[in-house]
Amino acid sequence: MALTKSLIKQPSAWLPIAMSFTALTLTIGYLAIFGIAQPPPEDEGTAAHLFQLLMGGQVPIIAFLAIKWFPQKPKQSLLILALQFVATLLAFTPVYFLEL
Repeated sequence: MALTKSLIKQPSAWLPIAMSFTALTLTIGYLAIFGIAQPPPEDEGTAAHLFQLLMGGQVPIIAFLAIKWFPQKPKQSLLILALQFVATLLAFTPVYFLEL
């Protein structure tokens, strides 16, 4: 377990998780302030664009983690990749269920 702690300290491990939770917080904050617009506006707005940048920006970071750390620490990197996947699913949950 000590190896997992050392791997989670790497920016390529924790940064995508932080980005997913930032995107989730952004979505929840936007919904708390503005609610769900009916009908949806033509332009997605700043919050949607930031969400897209945060989620899309994770892809190269996750790829770097997989390329660099998987050969060295396969078990720990799979655990980190699973955490990143769960964090990504959590960020997309309100978007999917609320059809934003």
